[in-house]
This record gives sequence, structure tokens and C-alpha cells, in this order.
Amino acid sequence: MTTMTVDAPVSSEPPARISPRRTLRHGLTLAWRNVAQLKHSPEKLLDTTLMPIVFLLLFLYVFGGALAGNTHAYLQQLLPGLVAQMAMFATMGLGTALNEDIHKGVFDRFRSLPIARSAPLIGSVLGDTVRFLTVMVVLVGFGSILGFRFHTDPLSVVAAFALAYVFYLAVCWISVLVGLVAPSPETVQGLAFIWVMPLTFGSSILVPNTSTMPGWLEAWTKVNPVTHLADSVRALTVGGPVGNHVWYTLAWAAGIVVVTFPLAMRMYSRRT
Repeated sequence: MTTMTVDAPVSSEPPARISPRRTLRHGLTLAWRNVAQLKHSPEKLLDTTLMPIVFLLLFLYVFGGALAGNTHAYLQQLLPGLVAQMAMFATMGLGTALNEDIHKGVFDRFRSLPIARSAPLIGSVLGDTVRFLTVMVVLVGFGSILGFRFHTDPLSVVAAFALAYVFYLAVCWISVLVGLVAPSPETVQGLAFIWVMPLTFGSSILVPNTSTMPGWLEAWTKVNPVTHLADSVRALTVGGPVGNHVWYTLAWAAGIVVVTFPLAMRMYSRRT
């Protein structure tokens, strides 16, 4: 008599609860997918490479003489402000890429895998770090060629860019939400500009002294999180009082994530 052994079927269903550690691991795996895509399609970084150069040259030579007397003095105030602006603008491509993946059915495939439900979105945000790093390297490198110099210690400089990165990650979730709400990739950029433009140009990124603004606009700049980020980066890179700007920036970043992450997850469940 022959004894037959039947193996128990292996369930492909994900566990009922996935730990935060495994969720992060799944997110990092999918983040590497995004990085690999950029490796094979480096032209996707063309906009983030040219954007800081264009804005730096345009603002420096249009406003430099009028606002600071000469371009060199204005450069020391402008570049830290552009760190905040570029952190905002760099997030816009994330929503478009996310929307394209949804329309191509990529996220339907992710839902069939035994991974955390939030891993695809977390992977998209973490993978976009390459875009942030590219923007900052080009901005600081080209600014140094034009004459920008740091006036604080290296630890303060690192803290400035770390703060910008934390705020960037938080704002990425707004871009994710826009990418999930937009009906098509073509409309993502238009929706993104609606909230990016008032936040960036209605701040202190171009004019550190906002007291000359109309009362209503000055009141807006004082509560604008981009103003707090720009003032924090200025103080940490070229000197000056930091005040409470760092804490306001971190508080805004935490608040953005608390509000947008659950909304993004809910919309993600509906779209996919």
C-alpha cells in the first residue's frame, strides 16, 4: 500500500494585519521600483534639473538690483528661499506619475500582491526622494557657481536641508491626493498649480521682509508654512535668528500628513 502525502494549499492572501515594520519594508521595495524607472528613463528628471536653474537666473537678475542693490547680496537671501520653493515644485511630478500608473493598471497589480495596502503609496513618496535630491544638488551647485556661500556651520546646513526634506515628504501626500482625485494625468498639473502657486509666491521666498506687503497679504505670509520653511532655511544657512520657524514648519508637516494620508488611502481604495 502506498501512502500519499498531500501538501496543504498555500494561501496567497495577505495576513489580516501587517506590522509597521513589514509595511515600511514593502514601501521601500516599491520605492526602489520608482528609482529603477528613473535609471532607465533619466529624461524624467529633466524638468527638475532645469527648473532650479531657470528660477534662480530669472529671479536673481530681475529682482536682485531692485530688492538688494546688487545680485550678489540678493543671492544670499534668494537661494535659501528657493530651497523651500523647489521642495514644493518637486512634488508636482509625483501626482502625475501616480495617476499614470493607476490608468495603466499598475496599482491593480499591486492590490493582488500580499503586501500592505499603503505600501504602493508609501513607495511612491519615498521613491520620489531622488527628485528632491536632484533639485537641491542642482540648485546649490549652480548657486555656488554664481557666488552663493553658506555662512553657518555644517551641522546647521544639514539641519536646514533635513527640515526641507521632512516638509517635502509631507507635501508629497498632497500631491498623491491630487493624483488620486484627478480624472487624468493631463489635469494633475493644473490642479497642482492651484494650491502650489499661492503657497510659494504668497510667502517670503523672494522677499524676506514682508512688512511692505498689504495687510491682508502680510497676514497670509505669516501663517503660510512655506514662509516658515524659507525663514528656517535662511537662518540655518546664512545666519540670523531661527525663532519658532522650525517648530512651526514641523507642526505644519505633521498636520499635513495627519490630514492627507487618511484621505489618500480612502481615495486609493476607491480608485483601485
